[in-house]
Amino acid sequence: MSGDVRLVLALGLLVLVAAGVGRAAGLRQERDVGIVVVRAVVQIGLVGLVLGLVLRTPVLAPAYLLLALGAASWTSARRLRPLRVWPVTALAIGAGAGSASAVVVATGALPLHVLQVLPFTAQLIGGSMTAATLAGRRMLDEVEAGWDVVEGWLALGARPHEALAEAGRLAAARALVPALDQTRTVGIVTLPGAFVGLLLGGASPLQAARVQLLVLVGLLAAETVAAVVTTRGLGRRVVTRPLAAR
Repeated sequence: MSGDVRLVLALGLLVLVAAGVGRAAGLRQERDVGIVVVRAVVQIGLVGLVLGLVLRTPVLAPAYLLLALGAASWTSARRLRPLRVWPVTALAIGAGAGSASAVVVATGALPLHVLQVLPFTAQLIGGSMTAATLAGRRMLDEVEAGWDVVEGWLALGARPHEALAEAGRLAAARALVPALDQTRTVGIVTLPGAFVGLLLGGASPLQAARVQLLVLVGLLAAETVAAVVTTRGLGRRVVTRPLAAR
């Protein structure tokens, strides 16, 4: 049995497990499981082709990262509807991923080569997207739950960003809990993806650990910036109770 056949067999069985357990538990997500897996297969295949082209033509790397940033910003902004906050999420994700990758490249921890910088920065964009979404959603929940406090500050003459400052701080802190826990338990509870991937690719454990540390701490920095920028950006917009409640 060839490797490709084994891969298809494993994927099919994993889909059956996810759909079957969900059906037995009454989750009603069998259709969603099938759709997301098909999408993942198509998207991974396309990404492989695009990355192959970018690695052969490094001048295309900035365009690829801008496309990734745009998609991440749009995805995060959709989760914060009905607010129109695409500029906020774009700034937050770009600031998070950009600042962390700039530090790593400037210090020489990663060589300024598309093969290293492109996947590293793309991963930071993904982590920043998650942090921006979590921080934004949790801030809206905090505003709704504590609207009487916000309304009191507004009645006293506070500007919207001042009235929402505490909600923003709580939301940003809670949004960073997954990143903090992942960093705290690395190597004890889980072996992160970059580490496992490098080992499977033939890298030594020390080489894999070095890269994984850069990824983990880089994600922590990027997600912190993204969460703070998101909540500060939302705090500078007028948020009413009906808007936060949707």
